[in-house]
Amino acid sequence: MTFLDTVKFDEQGLIPAIAQDAQTGRVLMVAWMNKEALQLTADTKRGVYWSRSRKKLWHKGEESGHIQVVKEIQLDCDADVIILQIEQLGGIACHTGRQSCFYRTLDDNQQWQIVEPVLKDPHAIYEHPKHDH
Repeated sequence: MTFLDTVKFDEQGLIPAIAQDAQTGRVLMVAWMNKEALQLTADTKRGVYWSRSRKKLWHKGEESGHIQVVKEIQLDCDADVIILQIEQLGGIACHTGRQSCFYRTLDDNQQWQIVEPVLKDPHAIYEHPKHDH
């Protein structure tokens, strides 16, 4: 039995994975992992996910250089959500060039307000920006 046997993957063989800054606790992104991605993440101590749009493994930072160094892997009580405590190299987790994918806040008028600046133009990061999550 391996640690993967404890994990409850959904009917598509996936589990949501939350990447959280290990120092600040800020949620940087949510993505998906399959068994191979989770095993590779555990083996390499780097964030590896399953890209649902591209239907292939996605090594975070392979195009942008914004690699996630994994400090700890946590499994919730129901064994169906992963949290990765990470160090985000380059300080940018989002494909929009922001620190976090969670850069919009709902205001009192129920309008989404952008509350975080773009740290780097996505066109300078990627040849063509991708939307993975």
